[in-house]
Amino acid sequence: MRIWSLHPRYLDRQGLTACWREALLAQAVLAGTTRGYTRHPQLDRFRAAPDPLAAVAAYLVGVADEASDRGYRFDRTRIRETGAGVAPIPVTTGQLALEWRHLAAKLAARSPETAAAWAEVGEPDPHPLFVPVVGGVEPWERATSPVE
Repeated sequence: MRIWSLHPRYLDRQGLTACWREALLAQAVLAGTTRGYTRHPQLDRFRAAPDPLAAVAAYLVGVADEASDRGYRFDRTRIRETGAGVAPIPVTTGQLALEWRHLAAKLAARSPETAAAWAEVGEPDPHPLFVPVVGGVEPWERATSPVE
């Protein structure tokens, strides 16, 4: 499971679709409606939010908005809450940098044109739910190299 801290604009079609599916799975885990992935470390940041389901809903809304901007129709009725009014969740600059390298490697392999489009980005924007703070890689991150 990879729930990107990066803005979904950087994801290629496959990445955006996978992000949507994985965030829906995260929502199911947080709602207690599935047994799998209950201890996945990427869910820690949502669990730490005052309202974890609202936080993951805000994340899903951001992904669905990007999909709409591209002309895709993700089924927003699958989002359990509105996600409105959720306070931004901090994400470290080190985490964003790690994910940026990870995504660049994935895009170079499967979507070179998308990789080329973003090649000049130095510091990527975070997903709208997240706000960058100075720091290293997040403690919940399990990636040991730029590519999982």
